Amino acid sequence: MAAAAPPPPPAPAPEPSMTLEDSAIRSHPLFSRIRLATPSDVPHMHKLIHQMAVFERLTHLFSATESSLSATLFNSAPFTSFTIFLLEVSPNPFTPLHNSAFPPSDRVIHLDLPIVDPERDTFISDRVNDVAVAGFVLFFPNYSTFLAKPGFYIEDLFVRECYRRKGLGRMLLSAVAKQAVKMGYGRVEWVVLDWNVNAIKFYEEMGAKVHEEWRICRLTGEALEAYGNTNI
Repeated sequence: MAAAAPPPPPAPAPEPSMTLEDSAIRSHPLFSRIRLATPSDVPHMHKLIHQMAVFERLTHLFSATESSLSATLFNSAPFTSFTIFLLEVSPNPFTPLHNSAFPPSDRVIHLDLPIVDPERDTFISDRVNDVAVAGFVLFFPNYSTFLAKPGFYIEDLFVRECYRRKGLGRMLLSAVAKQAVKMGYGRVEWVVLDWNVNAIKFYEEMGAKVHEEWRICRLTGEALEAYGNTNI
């Protein structure tokens, strides 16, 4: 008589499913928001621009003050001249803001570990709701004769060091691109330092074309004054 077949091994216990809600509960949410900057943001803007000058090794060219920024920004309607999107972050959901010119865009990023921000107190923009400024992008209209369309030129895009590599720079750049598309503009362009390989890789991964054959030409300081005082 054949021996009875051994009983089948017990089925493994099912793995607990990880839903998006469970993932959110077990992670550290970072609430991020992009909004239009206002004159009250100038002190934070000034500090961010100085940090950018340090990062780009160009502090010898930095002469902006809070007063000079206040005098030259916010003199025109958004998107008709110099426009600034401010990036804010918070461990808590944002209180809704309403702006007809640019409705703020929010995003939640779920992190494995909380971000340690040693400068948080310096960049607090809303102490009641624990909101801090993390970066900005400054841009303005330009024009392409080849396309016969206006576009946006990004002068500066900067994210504070502890908030980098979290997708926040992409969020700022995308906000400018979305506004350009909304307005029917033909392109968004900017420049990047040739030694900043991380930024170049980031922009290329986004689909941007880096034109190595172009060079920036600039008149400034004494050279600008010399031409400005020349009779035509």
